[in-house]
Amino acid sequence: MPNTSPDLTCDVAIIGAGTAGLAAERNARRNGARTLLIDETFSGTTCASVGCMPSKLLIAAAHAAHAVRQASVFGIAAEPRIDGAAVMARVQRERDAFVAGVCDSLDKLPDGVKVQARARFVDATTLRLDDGRTVTAKAIVIATGSYPNIPDNFDAVRDRVLTNETIFELPTLPGSVGVIGAGPIGLELAQALVRLGVETAVFDQSPGLAALKDEKVSAALHAILDKELPIHLEMELKAEPDSGGVRLSWSGEQSGSRHFDYLLVATGRPPRLKGLGLETTKITLDDHGTPLFDRTTMQCGDAPIFIAGDADHDRTVLGEASAEGMIAGRNAAQFPDVTPGPRMVPLAIMFTDPTVAVIGDITPNKDGIVIGEASYEDQGRAKVMARNAGLIRFYAEAGTGRLTGATMAAPGVEHSAHLIAWAIQQGRTATDLLDMPFYHPTLEEGLKPALRAICKAVSAPVPADRDDGFTAGA
Repeated sequence: MPNTSPDLTCDVAIIGAGTAGLAAERNARRNGARTLLIDETFSGTTCASVGCMPSKLLIAAAHAAHAVRQASVFGIAAEPRIDGAAVMARVQRERDAFVAGVCDSLDKLPDGVKVQARARFVDATTLRLDDGRTVTAKAIVIATGSYPNIPDNFDAVRDRVLTNETIFELPTLPGSVGVIGAGPIGLELAQALVRLGVETAVFDQSPGLAALKDEKVSAALHAILDKELPIHLEMELKAEPDSGGVRLSWSGEQSGSRHFDYLLVATGRPPRLKGLGLETTKITLDDHGTPLFDRTTMQCGDAPIFIAGDADHDRTVLGEASAEGMIAGRNAAQFPDVTPGPRMVPLAIMFTDPTVAVIGDITPNKDGIVIGEASYEDQGRAKVMARNAGLIRFYAEAGTGRLTGATMAAPGVEHSAHLIAWAIQQGRTATDLLDMPFYHPTLEEGLKPALRAICKAVSAPVPADRDDGFTAGA
């Protein structure tokens, strides 16, 4: 039955209670706005429930199994016995704890802020809820997130299709999984599954991995991952039901067919904007129906509408969602006084082994850019740990040696990538970084050859009183 409660008014209405929406609500309220946070379920953020945290829990289990198998390299005989039900039970238990933490924060919101409903625009300042009420606001923030895309050619086998929103609900590990999509989600989960004893193969229509623009790093990563599981690129796929599973056929440079218990479809996460009524707002949409917006203010045109997080399909990582939400919330509260907010240097990390990081301006063939690269195949600490594989490439201004970006696929990158991102944000040069402390033996020493190569390319000095590159194993 329709809700007979009175219609609602506020200064700022936020649609979506994920990472971006929660940040927007907090900052709008902090800036003096009366807020309403509208969500259909209030079931936790994507990161906590179906994204960052459960995937890393599965990856952690996979690392443990891999470490046991790899022990023979060090003269230690061992073989893991994997209890699939126990693996998934821990993933779900710890995942639920993370979600509970988010729900606790929702429970602490001031009375009347939470509105459990589905919203759609009536015009630029009015929403209609699915319970019949309307919400009138001075400004509105769209933070509706994204959803897993399942292409139509998998319709016939949807009962055997998993996504990142369903795979973590399995009671035990499956026997075999075909992973559709060689992006970050697909590669992370595929490597985790194969290390946990699941027969796994990856398929993608594109020619590279994880949409990496640097073809050399993409090729190096492909060569490393291909040692653990088959990765079929530039493939056309056909899926049919097959005795309690799926028969997947592929064709391209190679062709083949095999049975899988499940398909994990990881072919992207489009913005969740369908049915939102954006056409009533008069804001400009791109060819995919996503609002055009200013990255520094998060404002859609000159309307009292702001967008943040995965809904804008720009920088789809948690840190950026939070930052965008903060900017959107502040500007929505202060509308029409909209001011730019500082944006961070882009940083994205994929938790495969080796880890992959993409930082800053990732256009390796851009005019006026020089490249320094370093292989980890002979890097000292990596060899000690039997993890000596990978390639890093730094990009810098040709005139100054100032770092502008990097693509890295090497051990320990989730840590060293932060250092590089901070250096780029501070405008540091390759010479500046070589003048910083490097301890021996560490994985971070593997950055030095790439930095020296940039110094050589731009005729910049290498600090005279630092090591000259002949440290054993550096």
